[in-house]
Amino acid sequence: MRDPYSVLGVSKSADEREIKSAFRKLAKKYHPDQNQSDPKAQEKFAEINQAYEIVGDKQKRGKYDRGEIDAEGKEKFQGFAGGGNPFGGSRNPFGGGGGGNPFGGGGAAEDIFSEIFGNMAGGGRRAGGNPFGAGADPFGGGAHHGGHHRAQPQKGQDAEAKLSVTLEDLVSGEKRRVHLPTGKTLDMAVPKGVKDGQTIRMKGQGFESRTGPAGDALVTIQILPHKLFTVEDNNVRLDLPLTLYEAVLGTKIRIPTLEGKGEIKIPAGMSSGKSLRLKGKGLPDRDGNRGDLLVTAKIILPEGSDPGLRALMEDWQDTRPYRPRGPEFS
Repeated sequence: MRDPYSVLGVSKSADEREIKSAFRKLAKKYHPDQNQSDPKAQEKFAEINQAYEIVGDKQKRGKYDRGEIDAEGKEKFQGFAGGGNPFGGSRNPFGGGGGGNPFGGGGAAEDIFSEIFGNMAGGGRRAGGNPFGAGADPFGGGAHHGGHHRAQPQKGQDAEAKLSVTLEDLVSGEKRRVHLPTGKTLDMAVPKGVKDGQTIRMKGQGFESRTGPAGDALVTIQILPHKLFTVEDNNVRLDLPLTLYEAVLGTKIRIPTLEGKGEIKIPAGMSSGKSLRLKGKGLPDRDGNRGDLLVTAKIILPEGSDPGLRALMEDWQDTRPYRPRGPEFS
């Protein structure tokens, strides 16, 4: 780990506002969601986070400046100076002054992630560097057991993220990569039957806790609109452009599906707006059962004026008129 001041690009005399501002800018710049094509962005993001955990926390920064901890927050051995205390003078073995907290600061970077990305669930940073909450007794809330209090584990914060998927992703079952505000990158299987806006909980993949289990990752699914297909429950609909002669005479046509190319038979006399159904070519439900692909004919006339077609239609109008609309249009 490099010098945290160098990582954040600030001087050792920088105040809290300057350090916080530098971290915000770098966190936005190198967040994995903004740099999916850069494999080194995640490493840089994690390094920035670690640096801010040191210099963004008043107690840890003081320890680092005095040489009591290294750039990763680990205690340094201080020798045997001062009255035989192996930790130096009357210094508390855990750093800081008398009565110092042996657990260090409390997630300084998490507050900034909450502001930047809106991904922190619940309250902000715990006061005073106490990992058990502001003013809390580190041995629990007053229940005595053998003359001591019992520690109450604190679960880590949940981490929120979004995952954009295509209709093809919902069918293929292939895993998609998710970047979390914790700096983690996960390969997530898209659940069958998932709906747009649904949130998936991934146990233990959130922010770490010093006293208990990690929080969860809450991944909200966003289904991207498709340029060809529209969704109707578990069915998907495709508009199929047809020439007039294809609709009149019938034909076979290759069409796109969610799994590649397919083929459909157009019966003779296919009216515009009529639909054909391809079974099992839609979206899966929770049990893996697939909906259908509904192919709707859309007759397209040639552009410009065609004298031959016009003469044919005038003849039909005179000799073979028919009524396409019901009495409600009269």
